[in-house]
Amino acid sequence: MQMLEGKQLILATGPYAKEDRKKSWLYTLSTLFILLLSFSSILLIHFWPLRLICSIFTGLVIVRMFCIYHDQQHKSILNESLLGDIIFTIFGIYVLAPKSIWRESHDDHHKNNSKLSFSSIGYFPIYSKQKFMKCSKAEKFHYLFVRHPLTIACGYFFAFTLGICVKSIITGFRKHADSLLALIIHYTYQYCVFHFLGWQTWLFLCIIPHFIFGGIGTYLFYAQHNFPGVTFAGDEEWTYEGAALESSSFLDVSWWPLKWITANVGYHHIHHINARIPFYRLPEVMKAFPELQNPKKTTLKPKDIMACFKLKVWDHETQKMVGINF
Repeated sequence: MQMLEGKQLILATGPYAKEDRKKSWLYTLSTLFILLLSFSSILLIHFWPLRLICSIFTGLVIVRMFCIYHDQQHKSILNESLLGDIIFTIFGIYVLAPKSIWRESHDDHHKNNSKLSFSSIGYFPIYSKQKFMKCSKAEKFHYLFVRHPLTIACGYFFAFTLGICVKSIITGFRKHADSLLALIIHYTYQYCVFHFLGWQTWLFLCIIPHFIFGGIGTYLFYAQHNFPGVTFAGDEEWTYEGAALESSSFLDVSWWPLKWITANVGYHHIHHINARIPFYRLPEVMKAFPELQNPKKTTLKPKDIMACFKLKVWDHETQKMVGINF
């Protein structure tokens, strides 16, 4: 059978870019119900070890809800649904990823994925080794700081609060006033929890879930485009389908709970081929197309996570991402 390439492959996935509205609502509402139930458990349970378990679980459910939100913002599920738009607008504000900046910056990311010249709010810039060596010490420090494991682990603060909300307010307040609204609502709600319910409830209800979500969410995006074997290109050599297949990873998670938490976001190479495919149909697409069955992979195993973190800059000579000493 002839293998499909380029635009032919993209067009061939078109029939899969149709949602099952019942499934979309089932996955959205069931996840939202579990999230609200988890929040309620934190408030109602007073035995702190159980509260801690519920708090950690809440952070993981937020990750799943965010992956579903990501699909809704691509209009692959619940498009033109008023109720869906209300739910996800509130959720986007809650997680400090309001829809105006998230949709704009994420659409830019899809149009420019793996271009060395691309830089956008909320994403990791890629410098060539040659460009990095020409930077000032302050520029080198900032570049490496953004990609440091501790910075990514604190993604709630550095990626979502500063990188998405604060930066979008500074660079385009008129377009992204909802970023300011998100910050005001988010931190007002945290203050109220702290003031009226006490520091322990604030810790379990707010801090732990948000740090878990922020760290995992930031790392998932990082690993999807910063992994051993990834390629980057200049504007002239870049192609949309090439960036999807060569510069977007397949996050191979075999443990079912991880698949549920990440809502198939690991099929990222297919998502970049056609972002209108609903997340619950991505495995179906992979089975249907031999061209998509041998992607570049990474996992959530510690050794693979460390391998991703070691990558810093693009080396034109070796045509691969490499580490660097500073």
